[in-house]
Amino acid sequence: MRYSSVALAVALTIVCVSTSLHGQRPDDQIDQRSLALLAQGRAERAAGNVDAATDTLETALAVDPRNRAAFVELAQISQGLGLSGKAIRLYREALLLEPNDVAALEGQGEALVAKGAVTLAQANLAKIRTLCKTNCTPATTLAATIAKGPPVSTAMADKKPAATPE
Repeated sequence: MRYSSVALAVALTIVCVSTSLHGQRPDDQIDQRSLALLAQGRAERAAGNVDAATDTLETALAVDPRNRAAFVELAQISQGLGLSGKAIRLYREALLLEPNDVAALEGQGEALVAKGAVTLAQANLAKIRTLCKTNCTPATTLAATIAKGPPVSTAMADKKPAATPE
């Protein structure tokens, strides 16, 4: 009698856990609606309608938050708009889903250089080189971006040196 309540609790726990695990999809199966929205977002971006593309891609992520390609596409749009910090965050989300995504590593490295974080971009370049094993386009592109360096901010370029008091 002492063990029956414990056994019942354990059996109930096993049933609940196994039922919830059975209902989940594997990570490699992305919802088809999300993939359709991704394709629509890419078409809108290609047509030059960046706002509609952003909305559509965000909807694709709402439908299935495991859609890594939607994160990368949104990050590229953000980078094109000069929002490097947002792009870095979106690339990080994509890399959390697949740490070896070369396109996300390259894009994040370019965004890091734009923010002035060259050392972190070099770490991305090293990871890309280990993944490619040979010379690949993403590694070459990121290496060129790192060599070019971060952009000079216009505020600093327009600033005149202070006059010395006489």
